[in-house]
Amino acid sequence: MASNKELFEALRLLEKEKGIPAEYMITQIKKAIVTACRNLYGGNENVEIKMDADKNTFSVKLLKTVVEEVEDENYEISLEDAKLISKRAAVGKEIGIPLEPKQFGRIAVQTARSVIRQGIRDGEKDQMLVEFQSKSQEIATATVERVDPITGNATLKFGNAVTVLPKSEQIEGDDLREGDTVKVYVAGVKETERGPRAIISRTHPDFVKRLFEKEIPEIYDGTVEIKSISREAGSRTKMAVFSEDSEIDAVGACIGTRGARVNTIVDELCGEKIDIVPYSDDPAEFIAAALSPANVVKVELAEDGTKACKATVPDGQLSLAIGNKGQNVRLAAKLTGYKIDIRPESGFWGEDTQDEDDKETE
Repeated sequence: MASNKELFEALRLLEKEKGIPAEYMITQIKKAIVTACRNLYGGNENVEIKMDADKNTFSVKLLKTVVEEVEDENYEISLEDAKLISKRAAVGKEIGIPLEPKQFGRIAVQTARSVIRQGIRDGEKDQMLVEFQSKSQEIATATVERVDPITGNATLKFGNAVTVLPKSEQIEGDDLREGDTVKVYVAGVKETERGPRAIISRTHPDFVKRLFEKEIPEIYDGTVEIKSISREAGSRTKMAVFSEDSEIDAVGACIGTRGARVNTIVDELCGEKIDIVPYSDDPAEFIAAALSPANVVKVELAEDGTKACKATVPDGQLSLAIGNKGQNVRLAAKLTGYKIDIRPESGFWGEDTQDEDDKETE
């Protein structure tokens, strides 16, 4: 068995730097040797390969059949020659003929290099796939490697994996620079011709959900449940929370003392406003809460059973209920799943109120 310490040291280095298991690379090398033998010995790929990473040794033997008269030297060996290798050689039996690496020649080396290179690529893809899948539907912390000055897309690295955070998935206010660490939500994994790619986002509603799960112990342990979220990234999020335990203030737990808990998340979201409202199984109650910070006088559900309603608010809070460019009512509708028609308490649209609303929704 020949010593090849350099080979195994190289494999261990690859394992350390690339995260590719040495066992995987040994498998690829064995495949390369079989391919080389097939090319060099007329298609004979009956090869016995022993590799011992612990002892830094490996041996290669080409198996041939022992015959009285050789007709195909690629597959057969004479009894006389076989006896030189093993005294127990006998006609009809197979014998392993030791091969030296130099016997493979240029073709063998090129074949091995090609297969090993492909093996490294495949190994890296496998490692990336595992890494991405382990983080799917979760938050991952990544390092910014590069930001495209034209598109604004950021190339991020987490672990041994690299993927792209598109500008469209960044929060308005994100000012990513090379070397920054940034939290992202891994929405899923997509297989491409170049290997697996993580679909990452900072605008996804579940990004906010996961941030609250990490920051609020009561949400993490299930005491407080996030029932629904609606979000316009970089601007405003509405989140409905609930607890089976009547002693627990679900909204207060999320906000924290003097807003300490929610402010940590607001900072991560570049100042995005977050409305946390109590969830209720009563649709009218839930819709009224969802229209916060406006006070709601009453909510009338559609008589035909469709998910639509009319919400009445004090005249002076009409613009507050609707929100800038309709954002508040739009997010409330997404949060509750109901189409919401906002009406003033006076029953008609006053001239001043109408003008003010036009300014808000232009």
